[in-house]
Amino acid sequence: MIARVLRGWWRGRQLRRYAVDDALWRRATHSDSVLAGLDAGERVRLRELATLFLARKRFYAAGGGEFVPEQAVRIAALAAVPVLGLDIDWYRGWQSVIVYPSGFLARHREMDEAGVVHDEARALAGEAWDNGPVILSWSDVEAGGRRDGWNVVLHELAHKLDMLNGEANGMPPLHRGMDRRAWTRAFTEAFEAINAAVEAGRDPGIDDYAATDPAECFAVFSETFLEMPEVVAAHFPAVHEQLAAFYRRTPAEAHAGHGPAGHHGGRSGSRHGESR
Repeated sequence: MIARVLRGWWRGRQLRRYAVDDALWRRATHSDSVLAGLDAGERVRLRELATLFLARKRFYAAGGGEFVPEQAVRIAALAAVPVLGLDIDWYRGWQSVIVYPSGFLARHREMDEAGVVHDEARALAGEAWDNGPVILSWSDVEAGGRRDGWNVVLHELAHKLDMLNGEANGMPPLHRGMDRRAWTRAFTEAFEAINAAVEAGRDPGIDDYAATDPAECFAVFSETFLEMPEVVAAHFPAVHEQLAAFYRRTPAEAHAGHGPAGHHGGRSGSRHGESR
């Protein structure tokens, strides 16, 4: 009881101390159509969660870029979308958001199936590190507000939710009452179907980056579900059911005029990072 009261007091204190003024909020969020799809109650909750995100995370500019408050507010608002039906505590265990002006190079050491270690530099739009920062390209953040199923902030924050079980493997902590076997079956069947479609040269019905591995499959499905749930429902109804249960909400459908989220060749290799 006392702990709950103290948490409520601290939360209220953070909301007051880091409150975003109305003019700054409007400038930062007016162009993101994924936010425009929220109802009045969701908008109030989103602003509260975004404020708590600003209170609990530290933002750093990298790559010679300048960083202004409007950018932090926009990222925080988008970061609030995945936890709109959850809470800000789902972003526990990490503190930093690093923002580059545009796509950035990151070096990764990986071992192939033959046991050979490869050290390579990759151009990325975003990264999320186990127990470490979220790293974003600002140009890709700006490009992700069209509600077309491609959103680097939603993608990388989905990785952070996935990592709460210890590693990014496509299995975030499920709520009581959710069936782990049903989750595994839905995503395994979708992953196999996407890979089969890609190998056959067919449209998989979702961004083909989902074929990379189970962690990317969950992140791609998450960003698509949060922006265009009707696409997931049409092509992968079992995955839609699991995501609605996990995120504890079903987002409004995207505005008419957006086509299905098929291939997105412009993704800059966004991926989750490993512990360092």
